[in-house]
Amino acid sequence: MNPVRTARVERVTRETQITVDLTLPCDAPARHHIDTPVPFLSHMLEALARHGAMQLEVRARGDTHIDDHHTVEDVGLVLGSAFDRALGPRLGIFRYGHFSLCMDEALVDVALDLGGRPYLVYDLPGVAGKRIGAFDCDLVREFYQAFAVQARLNLHIHQREGGNAHHLVEASFKGLARALRQACAPDPHVGVPSTKGTIG
Repeated sequence: MNPVRTARVERVTRETQITVDLTLPCDAPARHHIDTPVPFLSHMLEALARHGAMQLEVRARGDTHIDDHHTVEDVGLVLGSAFDRALGPRLGIFRYGHFSLCMDEALVDVALDLGGRPYLVYDLPGVAGKRIGAFDCDLVREFYQAFAVQARLNLHIHQREGGNAHHLVEASFKGLARALRQACAPDPHVGVPSTKGTIG
C-alpha cells in the first residue's frame, strides 16, 4: 500500500461540472474545502471529511435552477470514484467498518464492506418525503446509491431511533465517515483482506 492514498476525479456533463480531490483517512492530517451550489449537501460533505479524518476538496456546479438531483447524485458518483481510485488494490486494510452514531433523539447504524461488490441497503424512513430547508431529503438515497456503486462498497444504513430529518441525515453521514475511517485504516496483519486472495 502506498504511504499516501490519493485521487483526483473530474466529471463534466451538460448537467454538472464536478472535481473531487481526496486523500484517504489515516494518511494525512484532515482538512477540507467544499464548494457546491447545494448548501445542505456542502454541510454534510464537511461533516464527512471532518469525522472521516480525510483531506477532501469538492468543487461542483450544476443545473440547480431545475432542481438539485443531478448535482447531488453526480457528487456521489465522483466522490465514490475517487474513493475507488485512492484505495487502489485494497491491500492491507481492515476492509470492514461499523459505527452507531447518535444525534439528540436520532440513532443511525452504518456498516460497510470495502470488498469491491457494490450494494446499498438504505433504511431511513424518518426522512422520506421531507425537506430540510430547500433540500429534498429523497436525494440522500440517490447520493448513497451513487457513492456505493462507484466506490464499490457494500453499504448498510439503518435508522434505529429518531424523527428529526436533519438529525437523521447528519447522523448517517457522520456514521459513514467513522465507518470509512475504520475500514480504510491499515491492517498490518493482512495483505489481501479476503480468503479468495482477491477483492471483488
